[in-house]
Amino acid sequence: MARLLSLNVGLPRDVAWQGRTVHTGIWKTPVTGPRRARRLNIDGDGQGDTAGHGGEQRAVFVYQDESYRYWQTHLGRSDLVHGQFGENFTVEGLADAEACIGDRYRIGTALFEVTQPRVTCYRLGIRMDEPDMPALLVKHGRPGFYFRVIEEGDVEAGDEITQVESGVEGMSVAEINALLYLPPHPRERLARALKIPALSRGWNHSFAALLAQTDSPIAGNAGLGPAASPPPAWRGFRPFRVTRKIAESASVTSLVLEPADGQKLAAALPGQFVVVRLGPSAMTRSYSLSGRTDAASYRISIKREAHGAASIYVAETIKAGDIVPLGAPRGSFTLHSDTRPVVLLSAGIGVTPVLAMLHALAAERTTREVWWLHGTRNGREHPFAAEARGLLAGLAHHHSHVCFSAPDRADRAGADFDSTGRLDRQRLQMLDVPRDGDFYLCGPTAFMSDLTTGLAALGVGPDRIHTELFGSKPSLTPGIAAAPKTTPHQPAGAPGPGPMVSFTRSGLNVCWDASYANLLELAEACDVPVRWSCRTGVCHNCESGLVAGEVSYAPDPLDPPAEGNLLICCARPQGDVVIDL
Repeated sequence: MARLLSLNVGLPRDVAWQGRTVHTGIWKTPVTGPRRARRLNIDGDGQGDTAGHGGEQRAVFVYQDESYRYWQTHLGRSDLVHGQFGENFTVEGLADAEACIGDRYRIGTALFEVTQPRVTCYRLGIRMDEPDMPALLVKHGRPGFYFRVIEEGDVEAGDEITQVESGVEGMSVAEINALLYLPPHPRERLARALKIPALSRGWNHSFAALLAQTDSPIAGNAGLGPAASPPPAWRGFRPFRVTRKIAESASVTSLVLEPADGQKLAAALPGQFVVVRLGPSAMTRSYSLSGRTDAASYRISIKREAHGAASIYVAETIKAGDIVPLGAPRGSFTLHSDTRPVVLLSAGIGVTPVLAMLHALAAERTTREVWWLHGTRNGREHPFAAEARGLLAGLAHHHSHVCFSAPDRADRAGADFDSTGRLDRQRLQMLDVPRDGDFYLCGPTAFMSDLTTGLAALGVGPDRIHTELFGSKPSLTPGIAAAPKTTPHQPAGAPGPGPMVSFTRSGLNVCWDASYANLLELAEACDVPVRWSCRTGVCHNCESGLVAGEVSYAPDPLDPPAEGNLLICCARPQGDVVIDL
């Protein structure tokens, strides 16, 4: 008979870690007497990061006494105490290889249902003083699992655990955990997992993405990593010649580029970007392709910024005939083939990737309903106006609306622009954009955030909203106390003696120093925005584009990243590298 050996609770606390403050509820201690198990947690318990832990599907965490004995032997430790793994229930029985998703158990007067394995994160490494612990749990098939509270009730140490129902498909916690994190990912097992109604939404979404990936040649783990896109057509940089330089407006310059190495130009997907190296100092930047992506040349269009060294170099120094090194087109912000209406939403220089999509739609003479919605200040800052109008004119079903936020006297309402103001939810509602369409958004951060929220309020599903953000993507540093935002910079101290690490979105070139354990630590020392959770090559939150160069791993990732990507949390450069961060 399975039994509840220890009931453990703890409220979140702040702990010091690597010069930062971590807010975490992983410290749990045993309590005596009955406690109420409620829908979101147990009385006296709490979670520090409710995005990754807690909630109805993860109300109670369960770990097994048998796994404690296993880790004592494997780690050579005798200091492990109940609650050490952050669990609420330390149990005898209910092994991960035996308990199945959807199993229901009566404990005390409460009823519980198994919903998912534990998602390991770096905080377990802090609690255990074993940084690799998140990866070890997965490698050794001992993650533990979460309960959902079906019926609230009282529980206490010593209660018997009685199984009252078996889960659909009979897939164990260990099997489900390995199916997501460890290759291979058999299609038939993914399909079975998706039939389990008790499986939490996040895991269901990951398995659906993996199942869709099995129909394509794209490598990597779509259940964990970034949205899938084809591998880059080449590694590193190829020389391209500037064949034309075009002043599109007072502030936007386009470069038309053709291969200078005699090799064939690789077709790009509409919406993708390229990484370029500019000038004698090898400034590395990312720019969206703005023209036809199946043409004999690439076009990139750059807005001149007041303090932008690269954009000023493009505007003032580059000339026709110059050689510019280019990385292969990459990115998952791409036009989907479908019959639904397509809505292209942009502001300012965010027009460039959606303009490439408009070119593609015009080239295929699409019969889809196409909406072109763009916002800018005035006619002087409205490049590609005539080009967009010409492309739209060739489409069978199109709508267009241009907003000027500060029109000049010479700007003509009804001819140069359609309304004064900004594109927002109210404007979209007034225009009656189709709620069942695919929406592609690109522009400043506030524009993207406001319209994403506005579209959701209008009933557009999140899977229909596709976004591309210029510059650095928002950080994901779970549990870390907020700090003032800092512009990326060189790390403190003397430059390292190692190879050059280029962070393209941050516009930063840094010399590597072996004092950093990995590229994530270097990025953090430079305040480059990063995303991570496990820090041991498990979760793939840190997966980023590897534009050029080679890396080694320590520890090795459990599942390799997609081709052309890397996991910065456990990677070290082997020579100069260029990273899409």
